[in-house]
Amino acid sequence: MSKKTIGFIGLGVMGKSMARHLLEAGYPLAVYTRTKEKAEDLINQGAAWKESIKDLAKDANVIITMVGFPKDVEEVYFSENGILANAYPGAICIDMTTTKPSLAEKIYEKSKEKGISFLDAPVSGGDVGAKNGTLSIMVGGDQETFDECFEIFEKMGKNIVYQGKAGAGQHTKMCNQIAIAAGIISVCESLAYAVRAGLDPDKVLKSISSGAAGSWSLSNYAPRMLSNQFEPGFYVKHFIKDMDIALEEARRMELDVPGLELARSLYEKLAEMGEENSGIHALYKLWKK
Repeated sequence: MSKKTIGFIGLGVMGKSMARHLLEAGYPLAVYTRTKEKAEDLINQGAAWKESIKDLAKDANVIITMVGFPKDVEEVYFSENGILANAYPGAICIDMTTTKPSLAEKIYEKSKEKGISFLDAPVSGGDVGAKNGTLSIMVGGDQETFDECFEIFEKMGKNIVYQGKAGAGQHTKMCNQIAIAAGIISVCESLAYAVRAGLDPDKVLKSISSGAAGSWSLSNYAPRMLSNQFEPGFYVKHFIKDMDIALEEARRMELDVPGLELARSLYEKLAEMGEENSGIHALYKLWKK
């Protein structure tokens, strides 16, 4: 796979770091994003800029997408100037956006009709995981395509697991988001309790982070909360989108998820405060006086 040209669409908080790892690993890289300025440093490092998705799709063997919302994914793949109308048979497409499992299944089927392979491969780990190349990558699609792309995934992540047929990667990501949603509420409540009890919250973290209460959110988000650093590693607006997808899927499966419903309501309140472009750990502001 090292000789394949990779086209990368979407250079946001995580996408840019992911694309940089591929470039630094020696892959010929072409990039496209809505705002060219976001790509300037990658271009200076040797990435080729493409003026449109159409131009990128025509020149890439492997096309990776990392955009924002399901509607963005649909436009990128299904529009007249999108990927499926312009990529050649034999190309591989990998959507690393978190989106609807049903949409991943649809893209897989439409890709197959055109002789194009498709994987849904959402990630977890936020901006830190993207920068460090330590993302968890959960993949759905054909095993053969996954095996062919494994070396590419290795450049961006450490925990790379094939989950099953098309859509399985997105379903796994919903499991991930459900676990985070309830967990981050607990982190906020724990810190609020520590402050209200007159404790030094940094010392409290030192005691509880490595015990049974330990979690990725506690270790990574709690220090940011206490330092009033609420810049996005993962946007509130994107997390709300993910929770809505998970709630829709849970209803379809007739599964009660009260913890997720509570988290969704709290994040809606946070968004109404104007925090939709903050990091998801800004939820602490609901408790912070």
